[in-house]
Amino acid sequence: MKIDNHMDVSQLVQQKLTELGLEQRDLADAAEVTESYISQLLSRKKMPPAPERTDIYDKLGRCLKLPAGKLAGLADLQRKQEFRKKIQSPPVPLFREVRELLLEKCKRDKRRQVRAIVEREPFGELERLITQKILDVVKAVARDELKRENWLRIVARESGRSYKQMRVAVLEFLDADVFNITPDSCIAFLDPLIVSWDVDLASFGLEIVLNRKIAPAHLRKLEFVEREAGEPSDREHGLREFLKDRSLSADATPEEVEFLQQLPSQNGRQPTALYYYRELQNLRDPVHFRRK
Repeated sequence: MKIDNHMDVSQLVQQKLTELGLEQRDLADAAEVTESYISQLLSRKKMPPAPERTDIYDKLGRCLKLPAGKLAGLADLQRKQEFRKKIQSPPVPLFREVRELLLEKCKRDKRRQVRAIVEREPFGELERLITQKILDVVKAVARDELKRENWLRIVARESGRSYKQMRVAVLEFLDADVFNITPDSCIAFLDPLIVSWDVDLASFGLEIVLNRKIAPAHLRKLEFVEREAGEPSDREHGLREFLKDRSLSADATPEEVEFLQQLPSQNGRQPTALYYYRELQNLRDPVHFRRK
């Protein structure tokens, strides 16, 4: 079969299903996800997950007898095109259920004050900051523990879901940000993992308490660090532009951003946003690293 490079993930998968005489349930079993998730992926109700965050494309590719990396490459291209469309649209406020769950997790003595700010400025800077930082913390735990099958089973048990349902939930959660997190992802991960959180409204420092059964390090503190006056900022201008351009940086993880922040200066030259994008791609390319 000749593969059209202009196909998207859904088109290619459906074409191969027909060619091989397979059903959606065969794909679901191969990828260890629910048949409902496969159906939504093929009907384009769900965006293909980021290739670097999942093993689903390897499993699907083997089932569909596709060249290694073909599905992942199509997914990456499709996601970049979709992100370019999104950045041209105004941000959508949080779902009410997401906001309520987060507020319920706020420490009781601070909850009323935070709720008043959020209701006065819905989807304002404070709400976006808190939500994104909590997402970053929970995503970091998920990425660290994801390879342990037992960890997913523990989270599934804590949230009352099956293992396959949790496999789907983690795919969606790792793709979510403050602009698109759904109530389902929130209930699947934020509810069982977050015990409570507190914010210092003067410094915006965050303290997040995690579920000991799921997270090895159950206490996380996030603070803004004051820089020395006169510290060179030219090098940071390109990084700020890179982070601002969601078509380049939308799927960058907190660890990857930290790596980019620590890159050495370029002998007085000012790096551009494209420089940081290329450095990110180099970091992700296994060709540039030796196996242990």
